[in-house]
Amino acid sequence: MKMVLASGNRGKLREFREAFGEEILALDEVTEPFEIVEDAETFAGNALLKARALYEKLGPGWLVISDDSGISVPLLGGAPGIYSARYAGAGASDRENLQKLIDALKARGVRHAPAYYTAAIAVVGERGEQVVHGWMHGEVIDEVRGDKGFGYDPIFIPEGYHRTLGQLEESVKVKISHRAKAIERVRPLIDLMAR
Repeated sequence: MKMVLASGNRGKLREFREAFGEEILALDEVTEPFEIVEDAETFAGNALLKARALYEKLGPGWLVISDDSGISVPLLGGAPGIYSARYAGAGASDRENLQKLIDALKARGVRHAPAYYTAAIAVVGERGEQVVHGWMHGEVIDEVRGDKGFGYDPIFIPEGYHRTLGQLEESVKVKISHRAKAIERVRPLIDLMAR
């Protein structure tokens, strides 16, 4: 059974390869990138949309893994949530999305607010479909600290820490992240579905 990650995001690919090894292929290693409309209302729904679309393209013999993730700030009504990757508009950079979130905090007159990351991982293959979740709680702040990681990492301080994900070592982040938690939950499912 061949495994592929339905994503072109190099940061995500690195995390999945650290967990499952180099045998997990990237989307662009197996097919030309193609557009998938992510119009579900949940992280799980969007992860399934991506995994199903790629599985339909590749067919039997493949196990497709897809991740949809983002950050939610209850003070902002849960925003950016499922729109995390395009919070500042379609094609926005990580820095533009991050700045929009900082601006939204400042507009509320706060310097920090509770927040949490969600990761939904979907697996689609011949044996069916499964979705698992992982979460990481903490708070967002109104200034950039650190240059490690990607996305909103430089403004997110995980619960129990005093530094942002942008400042923390990768070895720490991979143990506490929402994706790391979801990967641990999906590992036994992948083992079963890949047989």
